[in-house]
Amino acid sequence: MLLVLIITEILSFFVLKEFILRYSKTGFIVLLPLHLAFSIWLWIAFIRVKTWDGFFDTLENIYNEMIFNGLLIAILLNRILIICLHYLGKLLRKRSRSYIESLTAAGFISASVYFIILASGFLKGRFNFQTEQITIEIEDLKKELDGFRIVHIADLHLSGFCNHNKELTEAIEIINGLDPDMIINSGDFVSYGWREYDNFDTILIKATSKYGNFAVLGNHDMGTYLPDHNKETLNLNSLRLKELISSSGYTLLENEYSLIKTGKCKIAVIGVKTGGSHPNIIHSDINSIIKNIDSANLKIMICHDPNQWKEDIAGKTDIDITLSGHSHGMQMGVITRNFRWSTAKYLYPQWNGLFSEDNQYHYVNRGAGVLSVPFRIWMPPEITLITLKAG
Repeated sequence: MLLVLIITEILSFFVLKEFILRYSKTGFIVLLPLHLAFSIWLWIAFIRVKTWDGFFDTLENIYNEMIFNGLLIAILLNRILIICLHYLGKLLRKRSRSYIESLTAAGFISASVYFIILASGFLKGRFNFQTEQITIEIEDLKKELDGFRIVHIADLHLSGFCNHNKELTEAIEIINGLDPDMIINSGDFVSYGWREYDNFDTILIKATSKYGNFAVLGNHDMGTYLPDHNKETLNLNSLRLKELISSSGYTLLENEYSLIKTGKCKIAVIGVKTGGSHPNIIHSDINSIIKNIDSANLKIMICHDPNQWKEDIAGKTDIDITLSGHSHGMQMGVITRNFRWSTAKYLYPQWNGLFSEDNQYHYVNRGAGVLSVPFRIWMPPEITLITLKAG
């Protein structure tokens, strides 16, 4: 990586000098400091990541890793694009010792558009919380449950909110403004380990509902991506994370259920753990969890991985509603009123939105946070309000 950064640094400077200076000395004088500023930002991020000597899952380090990944995509790849097109033009004009100006120009134009899109996803897209309001009609729903309001969130990946407590607080205010009867979080509070949770529990605790907040552990919460996979580290991660989730106001459901009474009705909220990584996601056995809850008038399953609905729930159980997350909509795609698309669909057929089979429903939330890179491009973070109606 060090060699790649050095080579692209040198070559991009020569391209800038050869192409821009040829047409405008003023343009070169303006662009050179900008080029230098981006270089300094990239090198600072590189040094921070490579010289970190604390715990890997510390909030600051995970955030630095994410920013560095973002800069590699936004700056390094842009420079590689421009360099490749410019020197391709030089190769094709080798005999005349010149280059194809239109190719170099195309590189600069494409890189500029690409950078603007990423910058928008970084500055606005990742915190542009969108509330999806969904109504689910359920046959024979008890009168007491007609109008019941569930706020569903997922995939906070709290390290993305480092230095952005205000934005997380705004999300909590949106949730409270929806006046939920119940709040459900379908997992992935963190990306790597418990230390990145930091003090965010003091913000999450402010989300309140009438009948309680419930959550499950996602595959990232299980320490799946921690560099140190020894038993002691994973046990400590599990213990501390459970404590932090509890102090955030959630009842954590680990392959278990909780019965909530509202009037004469009982709602069973069931939570299943998810481990592993794609394509080897590990699901806990659902049938062993639900075998003793026939008395519930409504059954809500929280499972992190949306693929589990088709595999283990739809047509195989009597669970009414399943709530999932996990896909993030790949943090990039297209969402309009009448059309939704993301490459996530090729890994998760139910990647976002409401799905149904007979009288069973599945909602997949595209997540509230970011993972690996600090962008959301036309794939806004989501807070979902689900209102139940008698069918």
